[in-house]
Amino acid sequence: MIGILNVYKPKGMTSHNVVSFVRRQLNMKRVGHTGTLDPAATGVLPVLIGNATKLSDLIMADEKKYTARVVLGITTDTEDTTGEIIEKKEVSVTKEQLIEAVKNFTGDIEQIPPMYSAIKVDGQKLYKLARKGVEIERKPRKITVYSIDVYDFDGTSFMMDVHCGKGTYIRSLCRDIGAFLGCGAAMDTLERTMSGIFTKENAYTFEQIEQAVKNGAVEELFIKPDDVLTDFERIDITAENEAKIRNGIRLRPNQLGVEKYCENQIFRIYADNKMLCLLKVKDCDGQMLLAMEKSFY
Repeated sequence: MIGILNVYKPKGMTSHNVVSFVRRQLNMKRVGHTGTLDPAATGVLPVLIGNATKLSDLIMADEKKYTARVVLGITTDTEDTTGEIIEKKEVSVTKEQLIEAVKNFTGDIEQIPPMYSAIKVDGQKLYKLARKGVEIERKPRKITVYSIDVYDFDGTSFMMDVHCGKGTYIRSLCRDIGAFLGCGAAMDTLERTMSGIFTKENAYTFEQIEQAVKNGAVEELFIKPDDVLTDFERIDITAENEAKIRNGIRLRPNQLGVEKYCENQIFRIYADNKMLCLLKVKDCDGQMLLAMEKSFY
């Protein structure tokens, strides 16, 4: 089996729990996920099966969309309402002030990631240090937020839809918006509604996956790796060139019929109508060659 299964993660489960569920259902060991969701969060979690696990970094780089409820007037150690309250403040914010405030958090901005995250510093995951009461300095990271839409404001809480790039922590975005408003804020709920081509609408629940397994039709739920790589130009090659690639020989782009290309451009390589690998154009001692990026054989 090879493909991507778009799972709708329920509340209360870790992303690892979802992977374990899929492994049991498919009776496969080679299963992974992209883009960790907190246990309290719900939504889109692409699960990679078989050789599709090699696509993890490419899928994680996709744009994402989230819906969150934000509570004003509190600051917590986890930056969401599951944590301990560090500070409480009066809230005197109007809807107009809120709308103006979030404009400061769109575009290319810097964000300090939360202590309760899976980021590693000196080989240790931050959340493990946080559980021991240890807090360390985190360097700001550059992120991109394409848009933030706020609605359902009731004076002390509001909903927001966020469209962002990779590496964005919605909890930290809530924290920073609260700090800007001067009253503090914490994330209450979070749902990921999109990750690249994977959306809430084409995600499958545990129950749907279990039923598909019983019916022997689970592979019908898979999204093919080809479908997430359509940004890369397709090249169909001969059996002779397939043998050279399999033997580790780097070819020039024009040997595969490619005349227009640029450095670091990636191509999808097909042999006998099956995706063989991804090749990237690289400068090798002044000569442009196609180097192996991902192999699927």
